[in-house]
Amino acid sequence: MIDMSTRYLGLSLAHPVVASSSPLTGSIDSLIALEQAGAAAVVLPSIFEEQLEHELHHLSSASRDLFELTAEAHGGYLPELEFDDAGTEDQFTLITQAKEELRVPVIASLNGSTDGGWVHYASVAADHGADAIELNIYHVAADTEVEGTQVERRYLHLVESIRAEVDLPLAVKLSPFFSSPANIAHRLVEAGVDGVVLFNRFYQPDIDLESLDVTTDLVLSTPAEMRLVLRWMAILSGRISGSLAATTGVDTAQDVVKLVLAGADVVMTTSALLRHGAEHLTDLKNGTAEWFGNNGYESVAQARGSVSHRNVADPSQFERANYMKTITSYK
Repeated sequence: MIDMSTRYLGLSLAHPVVASSSPLTGSIDSLIALEQAGAAAVVLPSIFEEQLEHELHHLSSASRDLFELTAEAHGGYLPELEFDDAGTEDQFTLITQAKEELRVPVIASLNGSTDGGWVHYASVAADHGADAIELNIYHVAADTEVEGTQVERRYLHLVESIRAEVDLPLAVKLSPFFSSPANIAHRLVEAGVDGVVLFNRFYQPDIDLESLDVTTDLVLSTPAEMRLVLRWMAILSGRISGSLAATTGVDTAQDVVKLVLAGADVVMTTSALLRHGAEHLTDLKNGTAEWFGNNGYESVAQARGSVSHRNVADPSQFERANYMKTITSYK
């Protein structure tokens, strides 16, 4: 029987298929369903700093209003609130509940907006029992005066700040829009992350032609989007010391196989589970094992990276030659 085990961020997993952050990982019932369907690990929904700060501000304002309306309150009969933590508890309770109910690793996802917020909430996630933390850095570099090197330094400084306070394994969900994704991935590992996730899928705005409003809606990823991940996974495989996770466009067991062959330690999926339900994880896991078994592999470790940039006969197929060949071969 093929050995499907793998390691990610220092965590031992039964196989490479992971349920990434989505509404399906947002409740205990659905998390249990994902584990029963075969998820090797789960990434909880992103915790947004802005939402937490909004809750704290609302709670603080409500308390002040109550003090002003109730004269006796100044005598001290109302309990004093700790505003640094009040309002955040519900957001992090899911981590604790998931750790109590699940046997697979539970990865918290953070989406901060300030350096202090990132560090504080990473510490809170660690205190609530997360096995690892995924830093979902969603930064659109829209300022024409900000150079690319400044954006990179911001990422690196953030990682260094969190690493100084938090001992848990850290992953960065990397943007595909860096001028040199390979270099920033390497530098992030040097700065203290234990792995990178390829890639953070930036949701794009639209324009309503009747109202002329800028609109946003969730468009699920498609298998065609996996090609970008496949290329950079193959290029990074064996070139950085941290773990490699693939996400975006993963819909079938064949997609999982391709990304492992390119070098992925784990393959994460969201859109496919939203389309097909938690039980689709069983198909992904079993289909991956079946393909490797039918093609002579004894383990995922043997297959990982065997078709990466470093191991194929013609590495240029992952670079410019691929572009030229694709253009000239179209009929």
